[in-house]
Amino acid sequence: MKPIITIVGRPNVGKSTFFNRVTRSKDAIVDDFPGVTRDCIHRDAVWNDVEFTLVDTGGFAYGDEDDINSKVRMQVKQSIDDADAIIMMLDGKSGVSPFDSDIVQLLRSVSKPVFYVVNKIDGDEKEINLYEFYSLGIERIYSLSSEHGYGVGSFLDDLVSIFPKADSGQYQDIIKVAVIGRPNVGKSSLINRILGKDRHIVSDVPGTTRDAVDSLCEIKGKQYLIIDTAGIRRKSKVSKKIEKFSIIKALKSLDRCDIALIIIDASEGITDQDISIAGYAYERECGCIFLLNKWDTVEKGDKIKKKFIEQLKYEAKYLNYAPAMTISAKTGLGVAKIFDLVDEVYKQYEFRIGTGELNRILESAVTKTEPSLYKGRRIKFYYTTQVSIKPPTFVFFVNYADALHFSYKRYLVNQIRAGAGLDKTPIKLVFKKRDGDRHKKK
Repeated sequence: MKPIITIVGRPNVGKSTFFNRVTRSKDAIVDDFPGVTRDCIHRDAVWNDVEFTLVDTGGFAYGDEDDINSKVRMQVKQSIDDADAIIMMLDGKSGVSPFDSDIVQLLRSVSKPVFYVVNKIDGDEKEINLYEFYSLGIERIYSLSSEHGYGVGSFLDDLVSIFPKADSGQYQDIIKVAVIGRPNVGKSSLINRILGKDRHIVSDVPGTTRDAVDSLCEIKGKQYLIIDTAGIRRKSKVSKKIEKFSIIKALKSLDRCDIALIIIDASEGITDQDISIAGYAYERECGCIFLLNKWDTVEKGDKIKKKFIEQLKYEAKYLNYAPAMTISAKTGLGVAKIFDLVDEVYKQYEFRIGTGELNRILESAVTKTEPSLYKGRRIKFYYTTQVSIKPPTFVFFVNYADALHFSYKRYLVNQIRAGAGLDKTPIKLVFKKRDGDRHKKK
């Protein structure tokens, strides 16, 4: 599960510049005008092999009764509650502000790691600007320049050192299943049907569920952890402060699940937001199953079902391996069969194949269809091995690691699927350069 790290501070201290540098993106708008960032933006990042989710927040300021600024303050407070760690950013050029004292006072009551960072320190000669910030009663202050990169690496080293590199949760050996989808598609109704009780609030009002809720259940003598999540809305529709953070919590739930049950309201058809949510699950490399809910309200017939699933596979091409089934959380149609499919997907998700068999599949694939030449030279595959599971991950040692076309990589994935029987799980390929002649000399 990726830890969530939230950046807070008054307007125009450089939070968005730092966010863009660490996430290597330009998602956060950067401008000298204070208050440019109004909504919270989140993106995954990695440092020292530790993955985390970084959240950029709007500038926090008191004394302004403007409705938008009031909402920004409430969002920041909610973000602090949801975070695993907090970066409090200060402005090394303009010095200490009364707003800084207010935020520091707010953070004193927070029982989670808080890192105090003075930004816009462009070099050693600017370190003298740090001294006045100790008047805030802060013991440890980091200095850096988000724009030029000065001190960023050292700070990130300390930041990620507080987080474990692996999930050591109490449910590590139990299959973890996250239920995701748009608001009001029937997620809570499905979980209530599975559990046989009204554990979750069910309402026709979209957005009833705001937090990820875990439920431990036993089905056919096997235990599962069911994770209900808030409905993920389209960004343009997300206006309430609580719903913005429900999205982050839903994404966090995907980080710690093995299988994602992607619920689609069959009565409304396939929407762009359904495909976007499926993309979140795909990016987090969990096993996926599409559940076409409310099928009892759809016109019956195998042809209609086949057409619906074909359209789904076309819209979400990147998840063409994910199985789909029709259900009705309201009537119970097909619900009993869900976990048979979960077990089948999970078995492939944690599948291991012997190195010998894997290399026979590779040899057969390359013999059947060789990759294109690279600068007039042939691309050679020396061998491949599986390095991890969840999902099955394979490393290929080749002479030109960056030369393979994406279409040939896709071909290799399909060959592994066919040869190992992995038709329902994501597969990850990694290509590494190896000098064949040097290896022979050794």
